Amino acid sequence: MPVATLLPFTAAPSRKSAGPTSSFRLTEKFVLLLVFSAFITLCFGAIFFLPDSSKLLSGVFFHSSAVETNTRTGPGSGDSSSGSAGSDVRVLAKIKKDHEKALLEAKDTLQKRGDEIQQEILADKEKLSRDTLAKEAKDGGHLPVVEYHRPPGTTGTEPLDPETRDRRAKVKEMMKHAWDSYRHYAWGSNELRPVSKQGHSSNLFGSIKGATIVDALDSLYIMDMMDEFDAATEWVEKNLDFNMNAEVSVFEVNIRFVGGLLSAYYLSGKEVFRRKAVELGEKLLPAFKTPTGIPWALLNLKSGIGRNWPWASGGSSILAEYGTLHLEFMHLGQLSGNPEFAQKVMNIRKVLNRLDKPQGLYPNYLNPNSGQWGQHHVSVGGLGDSFYEYLLKAWLMSDKTDEEGKKMYYEALQAIETNLMRKSSGGLTYIAEWKGGLLEHKMGHLTCFAGGMMALGADGAPGDKTGHQMEMAAEIARTCHESYVRTALKLGPEAFRFDGGVEAIATRQNEKYFILRPEVIETYMYMWRFTHDPKYREWGWEAVQALEKHCRLEGGYSGVRDVYASSPNHDDVQQSFYLAETLKYLYLLFSEDDHLPFDHWVFNTEAHPLPVIRKDKTEIPNEVE
Repeated sequence: MPVATLLPFTAAPSRKSAGPTSSFRLTEKFVLLLVFSAFITLCFGAIFFLPDSSKLLSGVFFHSSAVETNTRTGPGSGDSSSGSAGSDVRVLAKIKKDHEKALLEAKDTLQKRGDEIQQEILADKEKLSRDTLAKEAKDGGHLPVVEYHRPPGTTGTEPLDPETRDRRAKVKEMMKHAWDSYRHYAWGSNELRPVSKQGHSSNLFGSIKGATIVDALDSLYIMDMMDEFDAATEWVEKNLDFNMNAEVSVFEVNIRFVGGLLSAYYLSGKEVFRRKAVELGEKLLPAFKTPTGIPWALLNLKSGIGRNWPWASGGSSILAEYGTLHLEFMHLGQLSGNPEFAQKVMNIRKVLNRLDKPQGLYPNYLNPNSGQWGQHHVSVGGLGDSFYEYLLKAWLMSDKTDEEGKKMYYEALQAIETNLMRKSSGGLTYIAEWKGGLLEHKMGHLTCFAGGMMALGADGAPGDKTGHQMEMAAEIARTCHESYVRTALKLGPEAFRFDGGVEAIATRQNEKYFILRPEVIETYMYMWRFTHDPKYREWGWEAVQALEKHCRLEGGYSGVRDVYASSPNHDDVQQSFYLAETLKYLYLLFSEDDHLPFDHWVFNTEAHPLPVIRKDKTEIPNEVE
């Protein structure tokens, strides 16, 4: 067969051609070179890609005894010479057939434009990638393929009011100072020591590193600090490691690391965050291996052995810890295809619903072995707080289909109002703590989140209680603001009391510190969103000024040991939640309502936004399918 019929080629006119003869010679040489290249390619293809290519090579070219022996095996192989000859004929026929097929494919390819060839290559690569992922997911060796949809409101419009715009820009500058200081002095450590300008670690995270990086991911993205976000992403991809023989706090690792990774995934769509979140979630599952399924507080990530804090009422698990897994684990189930995540957290509710609640209240301690309450201590602050928050947010995140979570929240809120909420002689509403039926008239800074929680849940309140719950939320916000303005530094104490003639003031030295906590500002943000009362932005700006004056240092931001002292004594820790929560809530306080709108997002207790899981997937593309 003439070469020209196999590989037609028309030489393009050349401005350098001397005449027809030279043009012909150039074309002839090119065709010969092309044929020679095709022949070499086919030879290598036969060697490396045809079945049993090494045997074919040996048998065809060298007639090795190994190939001859192989062709004789099996029944009916008595005539070795005829078997070998027949095998050689079949091999040669297959090579000829594959040769002709490859030449036809080469002919078709040469007739296509370059951009068409490139598109086909990309399409083939994508198909191969999808097929590989699907096979690995089926075999249990990889995450399932997930189609990513970015929920609405990951970015918002610029505030129209110039003053608000300037204040938001100031918060972003604060974030940059906190981040740059951490990156300069403590990169890869969990937290920063801004006074001594070095890294700081906590036994809450075991040997896991980078708490500030993971905690700050979504804040960086929300504030459009993309260079910083990219640097953090690169660190996570290369350095975030959970394979270690170390004991961690299940609660803290869940809300900061799992929550931070999930939020970063939903905001950016980067697969590394989904992969890392599910990997860590799977390492936390052994914490649920108790007789009741109520998880341990502490877990060794390598051995899977868990235990509880030794001080926690006879080895009990803590309400705020085992009750603050629901949001993250429901999303882990969505993204991993593993129903075990949802089953674990739904079982916690089954245990709680079987128990009698004293006065309708949930004690802070529950024994994971017996399934019985520990000592009857009830608090909406430390040890209890985020359990109530997650009941409400589980309902909201479920697209308001989780009726069990809704019922548990509103019944608990009613019990709190009846048994714990009181009003001081000066007219300040506060939430006391309940110990065996006796009230301790103390309210923690942590409890101040409750104003925002009540505002968030008011719209779904039963009967005609929406207005009443908004009033309670406003009163809590006012009380917590008073705890700030009654200090010398205009920053709130860790706890404040309403007894002995004092109101909203800390009376014990170990309650006078401020560690950059977010809860008061969190409530301001929610109250602003629901009321647009300008006082909440003013109160937030007061907090910004106090933070800048008393907590900002050359090396970052530090907490203070006594908010009533005339000058600050710094504790030398820039908490990771300062970047994750305090600065994020301030930024959103001075943002428009279309930035992370509440009908599309819920915040976990570390302020990591997670999308509502839509049940009607045709209505709004607000979920990962």
